Amino acid sequence: MEVPLPVDPKPSTVAVWDMPTRLFHWSIVALVFTSWLSADQGYMRVHLWSGMSLLTLVLFRIGWGLAGSSTARFRDFLHRPRAIAGYLKDMAGGKKMLYAGHNPAGGLMVAVLLAVLLAQAASGLFSNDGLKFSGPLALLVSADMSDRLTRLHGIIFDIILILVWLHVVAVGFYLLVKGDNLVRPMITGKKKGASVPEGAIIVFAHPARALGVLTLSAAIAAWILF
Repeated sequence: MEVPLPVDPKPSTVAVWDMPTRLFHWSIVALVFTSWLSADQGYMRVHLWSGMSLLTLVLFRIGWGLAGSSTARFRDFLHRPRAIAGYLKDMAGGKKMLYAGHNPAGGLMVAVLLAVLLAQAASGLFSNDGLKFSGPLALLVSADMSDRLTRLHGIIFDIILILVWLHVVAVGFYLLVKGDNLVRPMITGKKKGASVPEGAIIVFAHPARALGVLTLSAAIAAWILF
């Protein structure tokens, strides 16, 4: 006589992040570092290409936030201020809330980072190094305006560093205090089943769509550059 095996109501892991979203995340990390290092060492051509690559990826992420997989879409993780405040209050009270993708606070961080990175890339287009190098659109504005945007470019980078620091602190908090590893899912694409709401429906967009969005983003960046 066969004995039925107990059924686990939740799978051990659930796929939540698509490959394009994960590649975007880690590529941004690499490009921000490359942009900083190239500017610090005076390799302005490298800095230009790093900045244009950054612009391409930010444009891609905006497009992917509109047409990508369900967890990558803005409508999935952008919440009203009241909802964000409520999430933070519940979290401080020890309540555990489950989200397939970004939680409300994480979604806000994504939106802010995208806005700041876009501003950084845009200001860099009009900047100059005070010597021989100028951004591809620097000639469209006066020398004084280019200098102002160059200073703004530096200020925005300081803001990026602050946001990166806050992001790292938040990831560490979730890992050490909440026992929730946010890094592993952004590498593997999978969360523990117990960390995903029961009945969550996650729809993944076809990779061809990501390629189309990336091609369009690269075309826009190339049009600006050339």
